[in-house]
Amino acid sequence: MEKRRLSFWQIWNMSFGFLGIQMGFALQNANASRILQIFGADVHELSWFWIIAPLMGLIVQPIVGYYSDKTWGKLGRRKPYFLVGAILASIGLVLMPQADMFIAFLPALWVGAGMLMIMDASFNIAMEPFRALVGDNLRTDQRTAGFSIQTALIGFGAVIGSWLPYALTNWFGISNETSEGVVPTNLILSFIIGAVVLIISILVTVITTKEYSPEELESFEKEHLDTSDKLDNEKEEKSSLLDIIDDFKKMPSTMRQLSWVQFFSWFGLFGMWVFATPAIAQHIYGLPHTDSSSSTYQDAGDWIGILFGVYNLISAFYAFALPYIAKKVGRKRTHAISLLIGGIGLLSIYIMPDKNWLIVSMIGVGIAWASILAMPYAILAGSISPKKMGVYMGIFNFFIVIPQIINALIGGPLVKYAYGNQAIFALMMSGISFIIAATLVSKVKDVDDVIQS
Repeated sequence: MEKRRLSFWQIWNMSFGFLGIQMGFALQNANASRILQIFGADVHELSWFWIIAPLMGLIVQPIVGYYSDKTWGKLGRRKPYFLVGAILASIGLVLMPQADMFIAFLPALWVGAGMLMIMDASFNIAMEPFRALVGDNLRTDQRTAGFSIQTALIGFGAVIGSWLPYALTNWFGISNETSEGVVPTNLILSFIIGAVVLIISILVTVITTKEYSPEELESFEKEHLDTSDKLDNEKEEKSSLLDIIDDFKKMPSTMRQLSWVQFFSWFGLFGMWVFATPAIAQHIYGLPHTDSSSSTYQDAGDWIGILFGVYNLISAFYAFALPYIAKKVGRKRTHAISLLIGGIGLLSIYIMPDKNWLIVSMIGVGIAWASILAMPYAILAGSISPKKMGVYMGIFNFFIVIPQIINALIGGPLVKYAYGNQAIFALMMSGISFIIAATLVSKVKDVDDVIQS
């Protein structure tokens, strides 16, 4: 038995929920540091608050992947998880910028950090099953295209989320002014809009997408490639959650090789997300220190949203080209070149003369971002048994969250003690990390030797 070939729009609808997830994720990435600073966090403390995000991924994704592999009900296999995740994430989006409402009970900074934790846990509940859903539903010759379409939707959602605060202020006249401990109106409204879009986009996927039953997936097991590198599933009937540890030990060699590429890619991304606003405020806007209550700092924060939107917009369009580029030069070479361009883009921030030139830097970052979201998963999916797709996509997330946790622990002290409180050097470290990741791609074994899209 062979999986049916899906049309472009079927693949599009299958991944449409990612548009809402990434819109919320982009609002968080571009604005969480600014919100936490408004609530009282110092620059060198930001990475410690951000440790919540990868920690939630480390805990949540493997567990969700394990149980989604074994779930089957009226809604299907993966859909119940990203529906619940979307609902919880929406609650976090609405409440985080309004954490000062709870100041009678707890300091706003604590509440804001708690909402950040809820959002991150919920985003992880929703995201992991989406990755597995593509692996479940698509034939080998459609996987690169499937993950690329997913990446395009991620890009479009992130553009909307990143640009929304700037657009509300400059196009619709919503105030971005703040007072001590109070988040600007444009940010509060942006997070509420993000929550609504998240729920709607997830419902589109839930309503329009059909999943294969466990029996159908069982029949696809025999068609998988490179059985010597697959997992032995004979003991599945006696499996338990503790099997995640055993699965980790038995991960395919391709996954081990990709782990190092992922490590340096996501170490770099985390540094950019956490320190972009203070770095640009200092290095480009000329603020001697990051006074989060100043109008200049709020302008810098809004411009970061535009820049993050630019790299996500570039990634959305570049994602459509990825299957064709990969078919010509191979997935490994495509990923290596894309990471190299992204590293150069981050390093170029240091020499840019004004804020507008930073758009050029973000073009490079967007190319790398598209490849990071698509190529490793397209390569990985060919080395995993369909019966273990969920748990292995979850375990693969270890190599996304562990580098972020490490950066969260050392990033703040590095800025304070090694970089002299100049956050721009955290962005330079991110650029170097991308280049290291690019060099490590050559070590990866791509099981699918022939790529068709």
